[in-house]
Amino acid sequence: MPFWPSPITTTDVARSGLRLGWPTTLDGQVWWTEDRPDEGGRTTIMHRAAGGARRELLAAPWSARARVHEYGGRPYTVAPGGEVVFVNLSDQRLYLLAPLADEPSPITPADDGSRYADLLVRDHQVWCVRERHHDGKVSRSIVSIPLEGGEPRERATGADFYAFPELSPDGLHLAYISWSHPRMPWNGTELRVTRLADGASWTVKGGTSESVLAPRWKDDGHLYLISDWSGWWNLYQIGLYGTSSQALFPAEEEFAWPLWQLGGRPYTVLGDGRLAVLHGRGDLRLGVLDPDSGELTDLDMPYEGWDPALVADGATLVGVGYGPAVPRSVVRIDTVTGRVEGLRRDIAELPDIAYLPSPRRVELTGRFGRHVHARLYPPSNPAMSPSHAWPEARSGVQSSGPSPERRSEVPPGAPPYVIFVHGGPTGHATSALDLEKALLTSRGIGVLDVDYGGSTGYGRAYRERLKGQWGVVDVEDTIAAAEWLAAEGLADPARIAVRGGSAGGWTVMAACCRSEAFAGGVSYYGVSALATLNAHTHDFESRYVEWLVGPEDPMLYASREPLALVDGVSCPMLLLQGLDDPIVPPEQSAAFADALSERGVPCTYLAFEGESHGFRRTETRATALAAELAFYQQIFS
Repeated sequence: MPFWPSPITTTDVARSGLRLGWPTTLDGQVWWTEDRPDEGGRTTIMHRAAGGARRELLAAPWSARARVHEYGGRPYTVAPGGEVVFVNLSDQRLYLLAPLADEPSPITPADDGSRYADLLVRDHQVWCVRERHHDGKVSRSIVSIPLEGGEPRERATGADFYAFPELSPDGLHLAYISWSHPRMPWNGTELRVTRLADGASWTVKGGTSESVLAPRWKDDGHLYLISDWSGWWNLYQIGLYGTSSQALFPAEEEFAWPLWQLGGRPYTVLGDGRLAVLHGRGDLRLGVLDPDSGELTDLDMPYEGWDPALVADGATLVGVGYGPAVPRSVVRIDTVTGRVEGLRRDIAELPDIAYLPSPRRVELTGRFGRHVHARLYPPSNPAMSPSHAWPEARSGVQSSGPSPERRSEVPPGAPPYVIFVHGGPTGHATSALDLEKALLTSRGIGVLDVDYGGSTGYGRAYRERLKGQWGVVDVEDTIAAAEWLAAEGLADPARIAVRGGSAGGWTVMAACCRSEAFAGGVSYYGVSALATLNAHTHDFESRYVEWLVGPEDPMLYASREPLALVDGVSCPMLLLQGLDDPIVPPEQSAAFADALSERGVPCTYLAFEGESHGFRRTETRATALAAELAFYQQIFS
């Protein structure tokens, strides 16, 4: 099959990954992080002055990236005087960068095995989560550190994990979230408060089967928080000692995302006491909630979804918004005048909008009548003849789609499709503009982005479909997606591929082991064997497989893991892996590649020096995407 001509190249896609994130605003100024793909993927901190001038604060080789939980999180904070405190990637120490200073200065000890994340500055002290690696053991606590430097002082200890340190307005109490193995933060957490005068602590809300997130102080005696005790992550107000809990806007919607990274804030308090909140299913919309009246008003703007990283300074709100045809952007909003200002875009120059796919939500039926959420991205290319039209779904599935003038054109007959499988597996797809998808759709290859059972964004019951069922429900829903595409006449049944990364790579490999629905599979740093993953992965996820599959049992594991089921693979596969991956060791992909080769199944294995879990370098991303395109050209021809 010849690809359609497209102006979108693999290099364009590789250079687009600025990964804007973690905004901060103070006195009319805004800070945020962004990656430098052309500089080895290092992360810098950007500053926009009140007058509009923008500058980069960290020159190479400095890189602001935390490694707590290996997934990290917000790697910096800004003090009231404009000083920036950040975590440096290479040594994981905290550094202080004073305004107009040429070089940062360290404020934490060297070579003590400590990592830091979720930072805030209060009364000339840095409060944060510290992770210590010592004698083969990992421990965590909340600590405070003098802004001028010194030994960290432990403020909360005893649990395996901590997040969201928040000081009360009067400085007398510390609120935070904690949980312990084998739970993950979307399984069960506790909101706890410590009285700083004597160290006394108590639980305000939460437990082993309730996920509590993102505490913020309303005043000295009350807190806001997000809890899923109703089955949905909703917003609540509660007293300091756990009394007078009140739902502020009960709804079958999510007001938060899963806590994979530390430091995100899915809501924030405006100067007049109202709350800027994110809510929805799948994508999260931005609105303003009056906690007294319970009135929630969505803000009218061109961004359909937002990252859970809102910050406010008085009436000014800053976040990272996105849309299907709008690049992920740092956005400043005046909540009084309604003025919306884009400060920085992830992609400097967009291709013609006609080359970008316009997604529509679909809900298909999986095994045993399960509903499965997905987004459909039909091929889109203005250079193709208008006499051709991409086929509509036959079943009348409820979906929101592109307007007629944006509908894509395809040659007669159903096109090939690639099913995207997200990682996590407790994650989800979004409608954010993604040039990786446009790279395919502009060439005549459709994309179906699947939120299989276990995905977040649709309530606790939906994400708990995966409890004990990893390698079953995710695989069945992915196969059902391929069958749905064929049954609806949307895709050529002989030309459907599947691709995913990390846990998504596991699902790709397992689906290819269990079904002949796929013409090929592409796995980025995927999991192939469970026992070796348990033995070598990092502490944060070291007990995760217990929840996903069950206690370690050779027969149980062999019934799920791709490496044990490799005899079932009959389609070609492309495996890509970073050799410095601390989350999914390179041996996982290499062992699966070897097993395929021994059985005579066509397989290409590409390994990249210096890359971790998620490729950051321009040259790596361009090489991987070029290999993926060549793979589709081969299997779809």
